[in-house]
Amino acid sequence: VIYEIDTVVPPSASDLFSIDANSGEITLTGELDFEAVTLYDLNIKAKDKGSPPLLGHCQVLVEVLDVN
Repeated sequence: VIYEIDTVVPPSASDLFSIDANSGEITLTGELDFEAVTLYDLNIKAKDKGSPPLLGHCQVLVEVLDVN
């Protein structure tokens, strides 16, 4: 199965998240700022290597909490 980030809302945050294509593990590539954005919506798709390939998708919501 190959994992991929399809879309990120807001679009300006697309460079803040990365996904491992083999494991599907999502990691941050930058810092999240509670005062700028409190909720991120990532749409993830997964595709197998069959013929024809099957496709699945899910939604990951990331809520940023203010700890100050």
